[in-house]
Amino acid sequence: MTQEYKGARGVAALLSPRNVAIVGASDKKGSWSITVNNSLRRTGFKGAIYPVNPRNEVVWGTQRCYTNLASLPEPPDHVVVLVPGRAVIDTIREAGRVGARSATIFSSGFGEGGDSEGRALGAELASAIADARLAVSGPNCLGNLSAASSFMTLTDRRITELKRGPIGIFGQSGGIVTAIYRSLSSRGMQPGHAVTVGNEIGLNAADYIEFFTQDQDTRVIACFIEAIREPARFKAACSAAQAAGKPIVAMKIGGSELSRSAALAHTGSLAGSLQCFDAVAEATGVIRVDTIDEMTEVIEVLSHGKAPGGGRIGAITFSGGLKGLLLEAAERNDVNFPPLQEETLARLRDVLGIGTSLGNPLDAGFAALSSKEAYFKCIEIMQADTGIDQILVQEELPLAEGVNEKANNLLVVNEMAGAEGATPIAVVSMASYMYSDYSRSFRAGFPRLPVLHEVDKALKAIKRAGDWRRRAALARNAPMLAGREPPAAARESLARTRTSHASSRVLGEAESKALLAAYGLASAPQIVVTSADDAAEAAKGIGFPVVLKLVSPDVQHKTEVGGVVLGVQEESAARAGFAAIKAALAEKVPHARFEGVLVARQINAGVELVMGVQRDPEVGPVVMFGAGGILLELTKDVAFGPAPMSMEQAMELISRTRAARLLEGFRGAPACDFGAVAGALVALSRLAADFPDDIESIDVNPLVAMPGKSDLWALDALIVLREPDQA
Repeated sequence: MTQEYKGARGVAALLSPRNVAIVGASDKKGSWSITVNNSLRRTGFKGAIYPVNPRNEVVWGTQRCYTNLASLPEPPDHVVVLVPGRAVIDTIREAGRVGARSATIFSSGFGEGGDSEGRALGAELASAIADARLAVSGPNCLGNLSAASSFMTLTDRRITELKRGPIGIFGQSGGIVTAIYRSLSSRGMQPGHAVTVGNEIGLNAADYIEFFTQDQDTRVIACFIEAIREPARFKAACSAAQAAGKPIVAMKIGGSELSRSAALAHTGSLAGSLQCFDAVAEATGVIRVDTIDEMTEVIEVLSHGKAPGGGRIGAITFSGGLKGLLLEAAERNDVNFPPLQEETLARLRDVLGIGTSLGNPLDAGFAALSSKEAYFKCIEIMQADTGIDQILVQEELPLAEGVNEKANNLLVVNEMAGAEGATPIAVVSMASYMYSDYSRSFRAGFPRLPVLHEVDKALKAIKRAGDWRRRAALARNAPMLAGREPPAAARESLARTRTSHASSRVLGEAESKALLAAYGLASAPQIVVTSADDAAEAAKGIGFPVVLKLVSPDVQHKTEVGGVVLGVQEESAARAGFAAIKAALAEKVPHARFEGVLVARQINAGVELVMGVQRDPEVGPVVMFGAGGILLELTKDVAFGPAPMSMEQAMELISRTRAARLLEGFRGAPACDFGAVAGALVALSRLAADFPDDIESIDVNPLVAMPGKSDLWALDALIVLREPDQA
């Protein structure tokens, strides 16, 4: 498929056709052809609609039905495909021959069930689409809509009119897409586009994101994703949307958990598909949510006004109970209500005419609502407090005219929220509630003011919107790979190991550390020896105490076979340790190859950390960091981030773990060099990004940070290469 029919241009062809041909047109009651025709006519499509079916001369009353696409009075522009099986492939090939630009394939049976016959048919369909040079949504979808072109093939009879709006939706489930559309519309948020993408054999998520990024109407992109077809293009499209200031709010299910069941490295066993998705996607402007309700609240924040710059909140309420709910929800969602600045408190006391008991930002509301002027003044004063990133005001929209006159205050608050440089303001209610036509009409009067439902959902949405804004700032400083070559030492080291490990994916500790060293990641002094006398000599040269470790390409976990001897303090102990390791291997794994013993300086102090890389099947390499050593798998104090990453992103990744407290100096211990650890993560992330097709996973455990120093030692390392047929 040429680029003309991919990306933004392909999606534009799909959503703004000049005419529509419906292949498989039928008079059968309840047929999709009738529903699609009705949808197009109901929503005002201005182009011609051509039914196609060689078995019918007339359909839908009096409309002429054509034998094939070639017999139409003009070349078809968009083809709706409703025929089954191999006839779909024939239709796509014919559409290409007669000059169509796009198609939507409703039909299923092209591999979505995982059967071999369906997968083969899907591969044949993909070839037909490429040969025809068509922009195709589907197969196995429910149609699309675009208000800008009055075009709707979506089979949802509840949608009676199309309106342009700031939200674009796409998803691999037609049912979820229509549910998202209805949820947003019911709250007065109008999606201008909705695409059900099905199996994505033609266009995929990257194409739709590219289109919405360039679409002038769209400000927020909503999507439902089961699997990612082209990871590199997906990440690039997300980054472009982020740079354009367009958040992507995604529900993500499915993934790659089963691929980790046989992981050889700790990172693989600890990483989950959603953790990997979050690590990469959030860094490129994606906000993942779990439910449609959560998506609705987040989009409400992002499509009205400004995302908050942080998680510090002030609120004006008229209920002590709501105050308690807000405080508890804040703790659950990692936001806070900080003490107001003294100047703010003094000004509030003056406006409200109260004494010095005012001490909590939520207390302001109890007196504020007694006077409209005081209410507005309190908001103005709290907007001036530099310790507040977001202001909440309690209110619900009226269901009918005259039932809640004080809600008219929101029209003024809307202007206050939209002022240049003003602190964002949002409306919050105690509980979720239904909107009426009047509510939606009333709500349209304040476009700069998010109207959020229920405190827990509201604070979670504010937190996610603030995180998006913060991560967008971090992304602007992320490293660029274009034009940067990997270190020559790394290329040479990897080439040597590929040659010497033709029959094994797993690199030995010494080889793993050599590859890490090419990126500046230091190990304690070490030597590989092949005799007991050499072990004694090496230990003496390195300096006691030392540790002895088995070197065997057939053993990954050395301690389980007696392959590690700690605390060697003299030459005789080094000789004995070498002999013990060799004997243990022969006894416990008799067929394993013995290639020697690694003698290394033993580091007995410092904070034990772990860092690693896992190549996820959907999003590529992901970096892990956390508390290391023997408790790694027990505590699982780890966090995941993108590859490559900037120093700022690395610092943020560290801060998401409890290990950060150890590095800062826990209970009076001297602090470690935070920057040195972050620098090591940046280096590891660059290694992963430089060789994404060669490296499956990396484990560095433990990575020891020395208190009071900048020293950082990789004490053990394991690198797993990708299978040759994977790379």
